[in-house]
Amino acid sequence: MSTSISSAVKGLHLNLDRAGNWLAPLTLRVFLAWEFFESGLEKFNGENWFADIQDRFLFPFNHLPATLNWELSMWAELICALALLVGLATRFSAISLIVVTIVATAAVHWPADWSSLSELAQGYSITNKGYGNFKLPLIYLAALVPLVFTGPGKFSLDTLLARFFWRRSHS
Repeated sequence: MSTSISSAVKGLHLNLDRAGNWLAPLTLRVFLAWEFFESGLEKFNGENWFADIQDRFLFPFNHLPATLNWELSMWAELICALALLVGLATRFSAISLIVVTIVATAAVHWPADWSSLSELAQGYSITNKGYGNFKLPLIYLAALVPLVFTGPGKFSLDTLLARFFWRRSHS
């Protein structure tokens, strides 16, 4: 009896692993594509407010014109979101969005002043109540990192192109 249960559990784990190779990265890619595309679209349809926070941007972005930073951020969010959605240049797109997220966190979401870890911890929230609001950017970073290290998964253009070029080079 215990061997059949053990066998069933092993079979379940194997099937979950197989499905996970397809679904786990796809889920992250769809989630991140939605979030970043929405942010890029907001910039596309909105007014540039980066001049107000330009001095809080990290190097080297604090030395670039606010208009250029706005364009870089907007186009990175739009193009990389679409690339993530289809799984094309996934690692490059994820790294690009990590940079955008880190700069945004430093300039907009990180608390301006904090004197203790308990004050900093209050910034781990969605809304800013005077202590920053870096919870969502941190969630985005946590979701982008696996795509950098493990790639787009099996259901992606990156994987399809890799198979195509591997077959052509071994023919």
